[in-house]
Amino acid sequence: MIRNVLAIFCLVTSTVSAAAFDTKATAALVMDQTTGTILLNKEADTPLPPASMSKLMTLYMAFEAVRRGKSEGGLDLNEMLPVSEHAQSFGGSSMFLRSGETVSVEDLLRGIIVLSGNDACVVIAEALSPDGTEYGFARLMTQRAQQMGMTNSTFTNSSGWPQTGHLMSMRDLALLANRLITDFPEFYPLFAETEFEFDNRVPSNRRNRNPVLSMGIGADGLKTGHTQEAGYGLVGSAKQGDRRVIWVITGLDSTAARAQESQAIVNWAFRQFAMRDIAKEGQQFAQADVWMGSAPTVGLVAPEDLSVLMPALSRGELNAEVVFTGPLEAPFKKGDALAELVFTPEGMPEVRLPLVADADVASGGFVSRITTAAMVLFTKLIQGPEGQT
Repeated sequence: MIRNVLAIFCLVTSTVSAAAFDTKATAALVMDQTTGTILLNKEADTPLPPASMSKLMTLYMAFEAVRRGKSEGGLDLNEMLPVSEHAQSFGGSSMFLRSGETVSVEDLLRGIIVLSGNDACVVIAEALSPDGTEYGFARLMTQRAQQMGMTNSTFTNSSGWPQTGHLMSMRDLALLANRLITDFPEFYPLFAETEFEFDNRVPSNRRNRNPVLSMGIGADGLKTGHTQEAGYGLVGSAKQGDRRVIWVITGLDSTAARAQESQAIVNWAFRQFAMRDIAKEGQQFAQADVWMGSAPTVGLVAPEDLSVLMPALSRGELNAEVVFTGPLEAPFKKGDALAELVFTPEGMPEVRLPLVADADVASGGFVSRITTAAMVLFTKLIQGPEGQT
């Protein structure tokens, strides 16, 4: 492994760690969604009762079904689904659906997102379940979660109703939030809706319970949750400028505490961290030796303008390493990823950014191969049997 150490002078004199955030939540995870950087982790991999936050998994699978379409076993937004007695039987947050009526898929999705309707979740679940039952759909939820890398999630129902074995970790909820944002941009704006007055049925129950939507902090989702066992929780997302932050908290003791903690997390995440430009497209960081190629070396350059998330008060040099296995074996093309620029801002996770070849290098001819072999043999003779000079 070749490790070339160099300093990046493009940052403007000491590196300062970001102030840590001491959350009141029982468990929490804060992620800079733009870069994937984890900014805060408190018991984030512990499976806990997620309450209504697990409705996000029901929504993800419903969005997948709508995208597939009815002809492929999915759903149509205008399709009318029947309300069962089981769906009507749920208490808690509700659309106040009545057994025997039918409701459009679009209204059910809004009913889940804005009104947190337990009954709406069951209607969707029974429609998509392989055996027509909510529990059958819950098994599908667990299988799909595992496929998505949500390894600390198991589901026993579609709504987050308190039930033994219905668990999710904060990391899994953050992963799910990120997938909802990136996989379904056509549906994500629904999470920012503050009201949904379904059929004028219960006008007092038309408002979204998510407190961050009205705070003016760039928040546009996603889902609150509360049960006696879980406490008050929230899966949130906010965008300011070119950055988006996702946070998940649980175990707060009141709606006010949940709102205050969310606002504090968003302010901390955007004020304590900032994107810094570190390279321009084509900027060269190293020259690498080439093995058996038409050229003896190749430049390792930035494939595009590169920036990195750092503590907002960071200034000065940032030591970095160009890491690659060398010499590089030809052939390769201009733009092929051949190395990584590796550095660790103080108090932050390691960052690895790709570096690419600045030119095509073909396989060398006979003379080139003989010359290369002779140089390698000469180097070994100079270094001695232990590889030391």
